[in-house]
Amino acid sequence: MQNFIIDIFVTIASILLIVIVMLQGSKDDINDAFNGSKSDLFKNQKTRGVELFMQRTTAGLAVIYVALVLVSVFLHTR
Repeated sequence: MQNFIIDIFVTIASILLIVIVMLQGSKDDINDAFNGSKSDLFKNQKTRGVELFMQRTTAGLAVIYVALVLVSVFLHTR
């Protein structure tokens, strides 16, 4: 029963992670990557507002996902 509950949480965390990543907007235009016109490709820009929230949520969900997968593997091999 524990394995089933952990697997449900892994599934929920992975779906949430996919949704959050897909909601994030792209910061670069694809044309800039091919024609080289963007000289400040690695410019340090501070994220604010919703973008900051999405970045932190993505990082938190990624950590939760990895932890749940490790727990799931440990419980399944026992």
